Amino acid sequence: MNPLDRITFDAAQCGGRPCIRHLRIRVKDVLDLLAAGASHEEILTDYPYLEPEDISAVLAYAAAQVDHLILRAA
Repeated sequence: MNPLDRITFDAAQCGGRPCIRHLRIRVKDVLDLLAAGASHEEILTDYPYLEPEDISAVLAYAAAQVDHLILRAA
């Protein structure tokens, strides 16, 4: 399974924002927790329905989102 397959989009759920495996936890929620210093273990304890691969998928998704070409006018 491609890790990014864990990231799902549903217009009827969370306003169409990227979520994890159709759960009502957004990619941004996990990124915010990580940015605030939460460890993977803390997140998995607080959200027992998440799996370690979900956190890896969130990070892979975020990395893919910032990896785009920026064209500047000369």
